Amino acid sequence: MTKKTPTLGVILLGLSLSGFAQQTDSTKVQQLDEVVITDSRFELKRENSGKTVIKITSEDIQRNQGRTISELINTKGGIEINGSRSVAGQNLGYFVRGGNNRQVLILIDGIQVNDPSLVSNDFDLRLLDLNTIESIEIIKGAASTLYGNAAATAVINITTKKADSEPVSGHFLTVIGTNQSQDQQNNDIHSFKNNAAVSGTLDKFSYLASFGNRYEDGLSAAKGLNAEKDPFSRFNTNLKLGYVFSEAFSLTAFGSYGKFKTNFDGYPPPNYTLADTNDKYNSEQGRVALAPKFDYKNGSLQVNAAFTRIHRETISAFPTINDAQSLQVDLFNKYVFDEKFYTIIGVDHGDYRAEYNQEESYTTTDPYVNVVYVSDFGLNLNAGTRLNNHSAYGSHLVYSINPSYKLSVNNGYAKIFGSYATSFIAPNLSQLYGYFGPNPDLQPEENTTIETGLAYNSNKGFKVSGLFFNRNEKNTIIYTNQYENAGSEATVQGVEIEVSYEGLENFSFNGNYAFTEVKDAARLRVPKQKINAGVGYDFSKNTFASVNYQYVGKRQDLDFSSYQNVNLKPFSLFDMYFSHRFLNQKLKAFISVTNILNEDYAEILGFTSRGRNINLGLNINL
Repeated sequence: MTKKTPTLGVILLGLSLSGFAQQTDSTKVQQLDEVVITDSRFELKRENSGKTVIKITSEDIQRNQGRTISELINTKGGIEINGSRSVAGQNLGYFVRGGNNRQVLILIDGIQVNDPSLVSNDFDLRLLDLNTIESIEIIKGAASTLYGNAAATAVINITTKKADSEPVSGHFLTVIGTNQSQDQQNNDIHSFKNNAAVSGTLDKFSYLASFGNRYEDGLSAAKGLNAEKDPFSRFNTNLKLGYVFSEAFSLTAFGSYGKFKTNFDGYPPPNYTLADTNDKYNSEQGRVALAPKFDYKNGSLQVNAAFTRIHRETISAFPTINDAQSLQVDLFNKYVFDEKFYTIIGVDHGDYRAEYNQEESYTTTDPYVNVVYVSDFGLNLNAGTRLNNHSAYGSHLVYSINPSYKLSVNNGYAKIFGSYATSFIAPNLSQLYGYFGPNPDLQPEENTTIETGLAYNSNKGFKVSGLFFNRNEKNTIIYTNQYENAGSEATVQGVEIEVSYEGLENFSFNGNYAFTEVKDAARLRVPKQKINAGVGYDFSKNTFASVNYQYVGKRQDLDFSSYQNVNLKPFSLFDMYFSHRFLNQKLKAFISVTNILNEDYAEILGFTSRGRNINLGLNINL
């Protein structure tokens, strides 16, 4: 079956593009007036953006309840969230355009989040509950001028839910389901997810408080060892408060605390082969943030400030304890000239600390400027520069230029775009001073990214885009018996195609294809080809169903028994989702089935991947 899946994906794509017969005014407005923010920090129409921005809306999240955030992001083009198809506690790899975790920057409500004690200096998406999120925007490609260190292959901007306009409202979700592999199809209940939120607005004051928990067992991390089950347990709490002092000044305060613990199987001495071990991993993270904003004519002055504490513990043959903290303050001023020039000038400061044999730290203080020009004759330009000032590595200038040209076509538009951008990725504290293979002599990694593409958006609900990208990496940080800089430059290039159609009443289609090629380097678990496709249908205003397809092509993984790279076979997955609303849409029941055909595949060599699984959920809005 896997050898036929690319053909099947093309057939699905072809069927979906036939018959552009009907349209609605709402579709036209959505397609032509869609606003994106992350690529410029301004609300700009998509037609005026020269970057590839993926937008996951609140409706998309509602139609994927029961999934995790990593599973949802993994359906988007050019992105592979490795580990999202395995046991719940599996480590996640963020592979975007052939890169890895340290080249992806994650924002929550516009504020950078990361863990300076982690090897990849990233944020662990296992800590988040999808049901606390309002929307997600993903910029693919370099965005270091606006967002700094690590924003080399993608920026994932997560916006949490806002308070309801009513004085008091409540939202409750519960999901139960199976958690089984391909050869354990007994359909026992081993998965539980719950979320409760209360929010409201009282005159100038708004509030939102939520609590979520998730528990899953029934699977062993290691495959085929007749092993004990490796459970995963997580809870998180969130609080968001806002006050509007006047038309000009407002303040938002955030607080969050999340903790998870999981069992896993490892590679104990003396044989260092995968074994049924009783290893454990605990992670907890607390964050407080403030975001005051002052609006004035044609502009605004804003501060995003956050303080984060992190504690992680590994209990295994190689035990570790990590305590870390970070302080980030981003001060920026936005101003619009004549509705054509959108300017932002800011200073971004970060202070990062982690405990190893002793406390290690570094700071960054980066001034930056970015300008967007939107002409009245189709030309648009997004350009900027940032001076990275790193306490250990000195100053490095990064810059980007991103022109695009839009042409009106039958009340829609066609667009050509391109970009040239540089990125700076400093070694993180774990690579420099951590427990495994540290190297204090590491040099920063430098990336240069070029991309060019075409996009078309009709007034009949049809959108298609295609692009080519090429990224050159210097001083790529790799691991042998310790962390070190690669002796040669690496090149990653590829092609991405995205298509969607919403022109037929009640029917929608979306699909994407990504081809990624790595030259002069080896990248584990990065598929050379990947296809996602999905169709949705609204039977009525209360009933919705969708079927989704994913093909993941050949990729390599490391066989620890021989320390040789081996090829993993391609695989295909089909998923289904169905929901129905009751009681004036206050109550929603849904069912989802993942891996419908119970495909037997290996996501990570030697570890368990999930077979066919069923989730049943109930969502109540009061």
